[in-house]
Amino acid sequence: MEDELKMESQNLDQDQGPFVVDESSQQPLCQETSSPKLSVTELSRELDSKSELIDDKEFDIPQVDTPPTLESILNETDDEEEPFVLEDPSLLNIDNIDAHSYDTSSVASSDSGDRTHLKRKKKLRDSFSIHGSVIRLSLLKGISAQIVSAAAKVDAGLPTAIAASSLIAVGTSHGLALIFDPNQALRLCLGSTAVGAQYGAISALSINNDCSRLLCGFAKGQITMWDLASGKLLRSVTDAHPPGTAILHIKFTDDPTLAICNDSGGSVFELSFRRVMGVRTCESRCLFSGSKGEVCCIEPLHAKTELRDHPITQYSLLAMASLTKILVIGLKPSLKVWMTFPYGRMDPSSVPLLAWHFVAVQTSVNPVLAFCRGDVVHFLLVKRDESGAIHVTKQKQLHLHYDLINFTWINSRTVVLLDSVEKLHVIDRQTQEELETVEISEVQLVYNSSHFKSLATGGNVSQALALVGEKACYQSISNCGGQIFYLGTKSVHVMTLRSWRERIDHLLKQDCLNEALALAWSFHEGKAKAVVGLSGDEQKRKAVVADRMVEILIHFADRTMKKCPDQGKIQVMEQHFQDMVPVIVDYCLLLQRMDLLFSQMYDKMSENSVAKGVFLECLEPYILSDKLMGITAQIMKDLLLHFQDKNLMANMEACIVHMDITSLDIQQVVLMCWENRLYDAMIYVYNSGMNDYITPMEKLFKVIAHPLSAGKSLSDEQVIMGNKLLVYISCCLAGRAYPLGNIPEDLVPLVKNQVFEFLIRLHSAEAPTDEEVYPYVRTLLHFDTREFLNVLALTFEDFKNDKQAVEYQQRIVDILLKVMVENSDFTPSQVGCLFTFLARQLAKPNNTLFVNRTLFDQVLEFLCSPDDDSRHSERQQVLLELLQAGGIVQFEENRLIHMAEKAEFYQICEFMYEREHRYDKIIDCYLRDPLRKEEVFTYIHNILSIPGYNTEEKQSVWQKAMKHIEELLSVSPFKAADLISVHFSEQIEQIIQNLQDQCLLFQFLRSLLDPREGVNQELLQLSPFVTEQFIELLCQYDPDQVLETLQFLESYRLEEAIQITQKYQLHEASSYLLEKKGDIHGAFLVMLEWLQSKLLTLTCEDESKFLKLSFPPFFRKCDFFEESKTQIISS
Repeated sequence: MEDELKMESQNLDQDQGPFVVDESSQQPLCQETSSPKLSVTELSRELDSKSELIDDKEFDIPQVDTPPTLESILNETDDEEEPFVLEDPSLLNIDNIDAHSYDTSSVASSDSGDRTHLKRKKKLRDSFSIHGSVIRLSLLKGISAQIVSAAAKVDAGLPTAIAASSLIAVGTSHGLALIFDPNQALRLCLGSTAVGAQYGAISALSINNDCSRLLCGFAKGQITMWDLASGKLLRSVTDAHPPGTAILHIKFTDDPTLAICNDSGGSVFELSFRRVMGVRTCESRCLFSGSKGEVCCIEPLHAKTELRDHPITQYSLLAMASLTKILVIGLKPSLKVWMTFPYGRMDPSSVPLLAWHFVAVQTSVNPVLAFCRGDVVHFLLVKRDESGAIHVTKQKQLHLHYDLINFTWINSRTVVLLDSVEKLHVIDRQTQEELETVEISEVQLVYNSSHFKSLATGGNVSQALALVGEKACYQSISNCGGQIFYLGTKSVHVMTLRSWRERIDHLLKQDCLNEALALAWSFHEGKAKAVVGLSGDEQKRKAVVADRMVEILIHFADRTMKKCPDQGKIQVMEQHFQDMVPVIVDYCLLLQRMDLLFSQMYDKMSENSVAKGVFLECLEPYILSDKLMGITAQIMKDLLLHFQDKNLMANMEACIVHMDITSLDIQQVVLMCWENRLYDAMIYVYNSGMNDYITPMEKLFKVIAHPLSAGKSLSDEQVIMGNKLLVYISCCLAGRAYPLGNIPEDLVPLVKNQVFEFLIRLHSAEAPTDEEVYPYVRTLLHFDTREFLNVLALTFEDFKNDKQAVEYQQRIVDILLKVMVENSDFTPSQVGCLFTFLARQLAKPNNTLFVNRTLFDQVLEFLCSPDDDSRHSERQQVLLELLQAGGIVQFEENRLIHMAEKAEFYQICEFMYEREHRYDKIIDCYLRDPLRKEEVFTYIHNILSIPGYNTEEKQSVWQKAMKHIEELLSVSPFKAADLISVHFSEQIEQIIQNLQDQCLLFQFLRSLLDPREGVNQELLQLSPFVTEQFIELLCQYDPDQVLETLQFLESYRLEEAIQITQKYQLHEASSYLLEKKGDIHGAFLVMLEWLQSKLLTLTCEDESKFLKLSFPPFFRKCDFFEESKTQIISS
């Protein structure tokens, strides 16, 4: 039988050659490339050297009287998930240690708690456009053909299980094990159909680490061990577990003499292989009996060769999954339970899954256990401390929107999941981002349902285990060396991660050039996920990827030009290039390949004028952000000409001020800038190209000087130029370049001197005969006095106190005084600005300026004694600013107060009185100032209330306010009443007696006594006479409000109030007061009398109207008419 299969294999080999997965890579199946030693290995060895003998007392596990057994733990019922504390949040950052992949970092949501959010995110992201095709699923034609051939020719049966290492083993339903080498050639056919008829189908396979032994588990419970070098049967074990149960799992551990099996009864056994006196034996030890709970998945921890000396490997850890929880136990040195973790509530048909993988966390390598049942994957980090105790730390969960039937690590950053509808999902574990989804229903995956139901032995399993077995495919999927093998009913497929080049090429074949470049750039920057084939060295990685990107860009450029529409509207062509050219420019600049951009790419684009224009416009944002400095002279010239042709003047100016224009024809650029009014660019060209800082000033002065000297208004454009001129002068004097940057340090003193010399010139170049002296200073003062003086003030701040600086300052001040004081064409505000500026300079402690004091007196006369009364507020404000800036020391104070009073500058008077603490005099200032009268109340209140004023000062203010009470009431009765209630409550009756104006008295009392006005009544202690006086005045001035007001008033005598209302015949008010007094009858009589008077009045009015009806005159005198009239009236 084996010979027939080998002949068939040779025939297939002759037809197809070695069946490698990827012809481009020429890498045989399942051969692990020798991975370099990890940087953490030495650390692992150091930890190993520090470890001591294991003692249960050292473990941080609570001591119990009776240690729990595996059976008791698995048999516990847990309705709720046990709380797990995350010991170290930084453990979430898992580094990649797989030899075939490069560690990357990514930013993604870490919200693992909101499953609906995750689902929504996955639907919105187009993973293909971001990551390309990450995996390649290939049919192993050689193995698949030989499986089909074996079934047909030698009755091998259908495939049932697969195991992959450096060899691939496929078990069949008739008990055969077919062994294939990496080139898909059949090496061995183990077993026979006769034995298969006795043992049943192969239900589980396992190959040891050195690929020398194969374990086969059968549907009827037997176990065989084979020598993979010779094909000999080494052991046939029939009594390792209870009869009548199928082998669900059989697994070698890293110890070649130790294996684990799990049967359909839910029991788990340890198999120890010995050779005594040449006799091969197998000793079985029950780790867990399924009578109290059923284990349906087992996974021993395997370590790669370079991690075999890891300290945690000495425990021979084993993970087991029952129908209710997960356990991690140690088989060595003695059996010990290290962790239990319940599932919580889940779908009973979901399949429990387990998978180990070593990951690098911070500075150490430790195993992570992934387990899942349903749609949530849990990750547990397992660490050993220095004492020898093992700690398990829960990491963030992976929430899915589908149920899993398989979980496989492909490397420490990437996992491959298979859901219940046979879709593969490639997930980046750290970011939880789904990189790709692939449908594999064509594989026709083999399920292990019959073994979980133990049909070969009569189906004697629990319903729960049989339900889980419906979707169990544990033995149909095997991974090795970054490859995952899927066993179908008639085929074997292998899934591998594509190399970074393959992923890019895959996109290029589908004409997705933009996506290919984006993916390549993510490789270049180390931000891509599931990366295979790139060197870990950053510089090498970038160099390799950059070379590939250059090839793609050249192809992209050729394709762009070839696919340009030859016919149609120009807009269509523009849109084509706008979609394509920016991509080329962007990536050339990102790669810093200016040579490529400005040679090959620009030459290609120049073949089409539209493409050339789009190319040039793409450079603008990089120029403006100073990311593109080394532009060639030709391209710079072409760029400026393009902007000029397109009339994009603002764009051109913005670019010029960021360019190195020394390689251009400067005179031509200056002329172009001036003609197109690009003043910023013109200044920049003069400054940067010729180190000329004065010529731009001269040009700008010529534009604004003539209209200003002629007294004309400036246009909007001239105002803009004037403002630019001021900013430019300010920048030059401060050592800053215009419009951005800084003047070279060695030129700063020279530029400052040149600008000062320019400003103080007696006459301008080519000056007309009638030009006034100091035209530049005069022009700037006329344009914006305040801002020009601010520029000078800032410049004076930066001046060092050397002889030349002192001379410049004094010279400028003398010129300013000469220009402004000796001319009458400046406004008071402008003159005031000058003297305010001077006052501030003179008030500085290190002042060296000299200004004749008589000039300040002249300014005072100018401001206080104008020829007309116009600009009163402006003149007062100017003088106030001057005094506040320190100018007061330049004046004789009594004369200043006298002139301010004469000019009615009450704010100046207030400023002076404030300095002298004559606060009572300030009250007069407020009362005389029509614009600030009502502010007097706040001022008086503050003086009398706020701490900081002595008793004498407060008393003087109080007396002054009492003296002017009547005037205060005339300003605002309410505010005066509020002030009086707070500060003058004891003088209220005196104030009332002194008030002669009855109307003013009425307004005062209403504001004071009516609660609706808002004065605090609790502050008032008044006699009833005052309230009664208010009622009488109310009856006189506002009788309609008497009744309503009486309802709010208090502190009046009823009898006197009744007399007052009766005096003024206010019947309703009198009736209200009588009723309040308790005289209901009297109140009724008053209202009755009032009603009768109203009726009488109404009757008289009706009679008068009746007599005026249009009856003939003789009827009016007859008896009949008189009787009728009487009847009407009586009725």
